[in-house]
Amino acid sequence: MPKKITSYIPDAITLMNLLSGCVAIFMAFNFSSTFGALTGAQWSIVAIAAAAFFDFCDGASARALHAYSDFGKDLDSLSDLVSFGVAPAMLTLNLMLANGSPVWSCLFLLFIPACGALRLAKFNNDTEQSTVFRGLPIPANAIFWIGVYGWVTSYTYPGWAVIAVLAVIISLAMTGNFKMFSLKFKNFDFAENFCRYIVILGALGFVALYGLAGLMWTILLYFLLSILRRKRI
Repeated sequence: MPKKITSYIPDAITLMNLLSGCVAIFMAFNFSSTFGALTGAQWSIVAIAAAAFFDFCDGASARALHAYSDFGKDLDSLSDLVSFGVAPAMLTLNLMLANGSPVWSCLFLLFIPACGALRLAKFNNDTEQSTVFRGLPIPANAIFWIGVYGWVTSYTYPGWAVIAVLAVIISLAMTGNFKMFSLKFKNFDFAENFCRYIVILGALGFVALYGLAGLMWTILLYFLLSILRRKRI
C-alpha cells in the first residue's frame, strides 16, 4: 500500500473518535429518550466507550504504520477534548437536570472541558509525558464521570453541590503537575507493572460489586496509587 494512503489511516481512525464524541453529546441531550433497547444516556456512554476504542486504535495504527505526525497529534487532542471532555460534561449536565438540579448549578461542569483543553495543550508540548503523565489523563476523567452516572442511577443522587465540588476537583486534577503512571504495558513483568495489575484487579472488583459505578472508584484508586508512587515514577 502506498505510503501516502497509509499515512491517512491513523487520522481517519482519530476522526472516528471525534465523531463518536459528537454522537455522545447528541445522545446526552436526549437523556431519557429511548433508542432501541437503550436510553439516550446509555447510548452516550456507549459512544464514549467507542471513542476510547478508536483513541487506542489510532495510536496503535500510527505505531504499526510508522505514520507519526504533528498534525495527527493535534487532531488526536482535539478529538479527545470532544469525546472525553465535552461529552462526559454534557452527560453529567443532563444527569443533574434529570435529578432536579437548578440550571445555574450546571455551570460548574464547564470546568471539565476548560481544564481538559489546558491538560491536552500541556500534554502536546511536554516531551516527558511520552512515558509518564502529569495530571489526570482526560480519558480517565471520562471514565470517572461514567462511574458517577452509574452511582446516581444505581444508588442515590448526592445533590448538585457534591457534583459541583467533584467537577472542580477532577478538573483541577487534569491540570495538576503531579506525576501519574501510564496504564500502558511495555511488558508483563509483575514487579514493573505491579500498580497496573492492581488497577486492573481493582476495576474488576469494583465493577463486580457496584456495576458501572465501580468505574468511579477505579479512577480514584488509580489516582491514589499514582500519588503514593510519585517518587518512583
